[in-house]
Amino acid sequence: MASFLISLAVLVIGYFTYGKIVDRIFDSQPERETPAIAMEDGVDYISMDWKKAFLIQFLNIAGLGPIFGAIAGALWGPSAFLWIVFGTIFAGGVHDYLSGMLSIRSDGASISEIIGENLGGTIRQIMRVFSIVLLVLVGTVFMTGPAMLLANLTPSFMGVNIWLVIILAYYFIATFLPVDQIIGKLYPIFGLALLIMAFGVGGGLIFGDYNIPNIALNNLHPGELPMWPLLFVTIACGAISGFHSTQSPIMARCTNNEKEIRRIFYGAMVAEGIVALIWAAAAMTFFKGTGGLNEALTTLGGPAGVVHEITGTMMGVVGGVLAMLGVIAAPITSGDTAFRSVRLTLSDIFDIEQKSIKNRLMLAIPIFIVGGILSQMNFDALWRYFAWANQTVAMVVLWAGSMWLAKRGKNHWIAAIPAFFMTGVSVTYILYAPEGFSLAYNFSVITGIIIAIITMGIYLKKINSTSFKEIIPAEEKQAV
Repeated sequence: MASFLISLAVLVIGYFTYGKIVDRIFDSQPERETPAIAMEDGVDYISMDWKKAFLIQFLNIAGLGPIFGAIAGALWGPSAFLWIVFGTIFAGGVHDYLSGMLSIRSDGASISEIIGENLGGTIRQIMRVFSIVLLVLVGTVFMTGPAMLLANLTPSFMGVNIWLVIILAYYFIATFLPVDQIIGKLYPIFGLALLIMAFGVGGGLIFGDYNIPNIALNNLHPGELPMWPLLFVTIACGAISGFHSTQSPIMARCTNNEKEIRRIFYGAMVAEGIVALIWAAAAMTFFKGTGGLNEALTTLGGPAGVVHEITGTMMGVVGGVLAMLGVIAAPITSGDTAFRSVRLTLSDIFDIEQKSIKNRLMLAIPIFIVGGILSQMNFDALWRYFAWANQTVAMVVLWAGSMWLAKRGKNHWIAAIPAFFMTGVSVTYILYAPEGFSLAYNFSVITGIIIAIITMGIYLKKINSTSFKEIIPAEEKQAV
């Protein structure tokens, strides 16, 4: 119990301390006009109050990841608490803050364009494709997962495919309409509901007859799967996730003042870390250890069944249904904003303005046809590819953020160190994992570390070159 409570406290303290350090290093400027004001178009660029923007950003990023990922990560035991806490504060929070701020400084640009500005045209082209693939995977995963949950709560004739059609239709409407319509009106309510549901489960753990295990570094996975790098990929959204950077431009186009960036982006990541911490603790505690959790995942039909069992038991019938609806709302709303981000990314790539209804339809319809086809794939396979793509995008975004900071003589290590760490994670995972190259574990680990070191060497050589700062945009040179 003590480790859980201390972990919660450290997350909150991290927001008020390290979050302020990051904001100070970046030097947010309250007098600078944001894209929401300078480029208002009534569709994607619309000014919003920071509290509403925070709840929307939180709901956008808090899909199945901090719940399903945390449940799966709990199989390694309470060591998962450490990754959630320190990953959130030093990696995820920095990643989300930088992606939000850099998008604002680039007129609300999509993350692939931001990466291209800082890492070059070749990387831009690669990340355009990669980010679109990731977003379509996210949209599909966050469509399939809720459909499975809803099928468990409704009569048998309302099967998974029926719910997939309903959710896909909703996705299309929400993606197509201006951001202040469905997203601006309903998502703050859903975001608040998700927080309430998480705190309900957390309260049940603290005040109920449960014994939350304290942190231990030993590997408790029943299948004896290695902690490195699997834990750091499995718990993605609850610690750091590249998907978040694809969502950041949505609220970057709606933020009134740069001083609100820490609250909206770093704050939403900390809130998601808290949700992940609660679900990881609930999963390993409710079923009396990792062995019981592993059995429950098999007998209850995966994470969806585990969520249903925990919420129904801890919060009663009404509370359980409400909690399940909160869990369902989060991935659905993340899924539709994922598809919205695909539309925005494509519009940036091909320079297609989105005020026109015809232009929005031209991009949205093909996106949803692809999503509908992918929804028929095996969910577990989709989730594994999504998890790796997640961390790989996060790695690249952190390197891009490091480069941006280094160009301007700022403390780039706040991004470079987590970028180095995530390079080792992502490379090792794709070499070792079954969906990757299935290479020997020791070889994968050593190779991953070597590639991370080489990448850091290339980065340091680049930022220390005599011509490096000459490429800073002319309008920024006076401020450096």
